[in-house]
Amino acid sequence: MPIQIRFSDLDALNHVNNSYHSQYFDVGRINYFEAVMDSKVDWSKIMVVIVHIEIDFLEPIFQGDKINVETKIISFGNKSMKMLQRLVDTQTGNVKSICQTILSGFNHSNNSSMVIPEEFKSMFLEFEKD
Repeated sequence: MPIQIRFSDLDALNHVNNSYHSQYFDVGRINYFEAVMDSKVDWSKIMVVIVHIEIDFLEPIFQGDKINVETKIISFGNKSMKMLQRLVDTQTGNVKSICQTILSGFNHSNNSSMVIPEEFKSMFLEFEKD
């Protein structure tokens, strides 16, 4: 998914501030969930929440760079799933940053962890087969 770099994303060093990488990954995550579910997502009904995010910053992003966010699920556990995302310069192929996110099964009605339902997992596994 292409990312729009705004002037307000830049810092005093004239590159995208590291905090905006996280926002770009959020946009990619939303787009990914909508692609998997083939519809706009009602986040109050999603059965997972983010419990861990880790970002490695490899190269700066500058205004004018053409950046895509790439997103995929790389593994499932019983109560969790791991997502891998990358910000990639489409002109050079250089990876600008890498994000690994762990999402945990979550029951909204009682605010507790839960096993991720098989039908939820299967949507992502089927999507990743392509």
